[in-house]
Amino acid sequence: MEKKTATMLPPGVLWLQVWGLASVQGAISLSWLIYRLYLPQLLAQFGFVGLDKGIIILEDAIAVVVEPLMGGLSDQARKWLGSRFPFIAVGIIVASALFIAIPTVVIFGNPESVFRWLLPWVLVLWAVAMAAFRSPAIALLGQYAFATQLPQAASILILVGSLIGSLRPLAGGFILGLGPAATFGIGSLVLLASAGLLRSLTPDSSIVSVAPEPTRQPWPVREMVVLFVMGMFVGWAFRLSLFDILPKLVTAAVPIIDGSIIGGSTSILLGVGSVIAGIIATRWGNRPVMLAGVGLTILMLGILNISSGFLAVGVAIALIACFSLLWNGAIPLVFTIMPQKGGLGIGIYFGGFSAAMSLYSFILPAPVPPSTASMLAAIALMVAGLCVAITTKFSNPANQPVG
Repeated sequence: MEKKTATMLPPGVLWLQVWGLASVQGAISLSWLIYRLYLPQLLAQFGFVGLDKGIIILEDAIAVVVEPLMGGLSDQARKWLGSRFPFIAVGIIVASALFIAIPTVVIFGNPESVFRWLLPWVLVLWAVAMAAFRSPAIALLGQYAFATQLPQAASILILVGSLIGSLRPLAGGFILGLGPAATFGIGSLVLLASAGLLRSLTPDSSIVSVAPEPTRQPWPVREMVVLFVMGMFVGWAFRLSLFDILPKLVTAAVPIIDGSIIGGSTSILLGVGSVIAGIIATRWGNRPVMLAGVGLTILMLGILNISSGFLAVGVAIALIACFSLLWNGAIPLVFTIMPQKGGLGIGIYFGGFSAAMSLYSFILPAPVPPSTASMLAAIALMVAGLCVAITTKFSNPANQPVG
């Protein structure tokens, strides 16, 4: 039955499984969106005004350890049990329960008693649970496409996540208006439903039979270091380019454009751009397209700094499109260079990205001028590009099994 399903789909990708995994990615994005919207409000109700920034930094720091650990353990589960899905299912169930617990503590808890400290602990535990299953879930993508087709498959996950992410600036007020009980309840149900959908689509399917891992295989230390550094600098480039420099310069050039429209449009365009980037990378190769994205993004940053009027809007759109070439290629690149340890590789990359987010406020505690931020973004992009170039020394042949 599995072979029959694979042959009915476009060659090289198990699209049904990819869309099932995309539903999990969408549920993850929606959960984090709800969480970040309500976090300051819920903490303030319990007298923890301003603690939200510290909790977010702590959660990112925890993810640096949890993501690689759980990704690596899911690799072992796939090796010995033949499936990563138990990690994903248990993680989603725990995360869903804790997600419901957050508004429950707020509604029934007493902010005047010592039990008010239960809220920060529940928040952090939920973030740990979310980090625990993300790497094992995304690692499934390596089973659903040939190496050469992975950029196109990965773009679907980014598209869904970006479309959900655009709701924060565009519909944040509406989501807050629903109230924490209803909103967190919806988020929890969506998480569980996405797991159920993925399970119904046989998540352990694979486009090809995965070769058994050698009994004694040395740790891919150099690959892990490169992926961590790449994740870190891609994270800094992402934060600086798209959510610091771009909104400031576009607003300064065209004051009539509302900031929420810029933020929502950036997320949508990043998702659409990733789909186009996936098609291009499938045809021309993932690494060359990623490196082209690095160079073109740096060029667009320079042009955006000297643009005025509505020209800045066009340059901003081009900047997002160019960054998509790098953004979309990162996860497929992980599978290419760590074919037998996809979960660990994804966890290392996400860990580097989380480290960048955690350190961002310490490195740039105050807003910097767009020209300075552009220079820092260009440096981050160049380091990320160097990491991509280095990976040519430990590549996996095209169309070999990964994940």
